[in-house]
Amino acid sequence: MKARLPQGMGKGIPTNMNQMVRQAQKLQEEMDALQEDLDAREYEIASGGGVCKIKINGKREVLSVEIDPQIVDPDDIETLQDIIVAGVNEAIKRVDETNKNEMQKLSGEMSFPGVAGMPSLF
Repeated sequence: MKARLPQGMGKGIPTNMNQMVRQAQKLQEEMDALQEDLDAREYEIASGGGVCKIKINGKREVLSVEIDPQIVDPDDIETLQDIIVAGVNEAIKRVDETNKNEMQKLSGEMSFPGVAGMPSLF
């Protein structure tokens, strides 16, 4: 027995589906371009009241560490280590927050599996 749909039912579904696929592909392309831009960005973060400057890129790779020579005390290496750790952690946090905010601007309220900092739909 052949099932019959009421007149007009089932029409337009492929078109809507194709349109949705095209929109998803466009969004993916925009997200890829944005991620490339975010990866290329560089951030400079100061810690310890500015005595330590960390430069990091969007891939979370530390590019440089500048330390004010006045802070270097051979008898207090622990303070210098703490300042460097705090700077690197702040730099990573800044990259993650920027990436998350920029991706959310692009995607609106949608969330995508596998995108750092964004909850999954699944």
